[in-house]
Amino acid sequence: MDSEAVLTLMRSVAEAVIRPRFRSLANSQIAEKTPGDYVTVADREAEERLTEALSAAYPEAAVIGEEAVFADPSLLDGLAEREHAFVVDPVDGTRNFVQGNPDYAVMIGELRLGVTVRAWIWQPEHDVALVGRRGGGVERNGVPLRPLERPARPRGVSAPRKFRGLSDPLLAAPIARSWSSCGIDYPNLLAGAADFICFNPPKPWDHVPGVLFLRELGGVARTVAGIDYGPAVRDGYLIAAATPAAWQAAEAVVTAKLADA
Repeated sequence: MDSEAVLTLMRSVAEAVIRPRFRSLANSQIAEKTPGDYVTVADREAEERLTEALSAAYPEAAVIGEEAVFADPSLLDGLAEREHAFVVDPVDGTRNFVQGNPDYAVMIGELRLGVTVRAWIWQPEHDVALVGRRGGGVERNGVPLRPLERPARPRGVSAPRKFRGLSDPLLAAPIARSWSSCGIDYPNLLAGAADFICFNPPKPWDHVPGVLFLRELGGVARTVAGIDYGPAVRDGYLIAAATPAAWQAAEAVVTAKLADA
């Protein structure tokens, strides 16, 4: 499947089984995998359809979805060494979806021997698609993206609560709350709504697509320990930043907070 065909698949699945449930979910269609970690009938049905279509197109590839991994965590074993794999997040930002917040997305990343080669993010309620290829740049609704000029002192947001509200002379403002969906967070980072984002823990279906886009535009994604993000990175705090300088500022502030804890 070429990149446009994968995006068409994501759009069609969203129209068939995700958007009809948006703001229309019955209580019986919502469950919690762990307290506060929601899953809905839309997540499950969308993942089944995406997995079936990708598996049919690429029978030799492993197709690893978030909900499948919840049922069988061993599916992630050896992901970084697999010759060909896809990671699928059928509804990223399920809490937002459940609450009627349009900030959710469908995400797919394609890997070859642990290297992300293609990625897609589809935001159904915002009608925004990001598509990227390693070495080929990133497009937003068909328009190539370019790196933005960033301020000397970066602005940041955080998914973990412990970093929200942190202020420092290195930063332009206190760290704010993220948009609670990687499929919204990374596109907003690329668009200049923030200069860095703090995450924890880094699950591959959440970060494989966005990190490809970020790196194509000159950004970095590294743990606080300085380890470049890859599908084998599963623990610790991840900082995704539009520039190396923004990462360095964010890392200094976050590390100081962790040292005080």
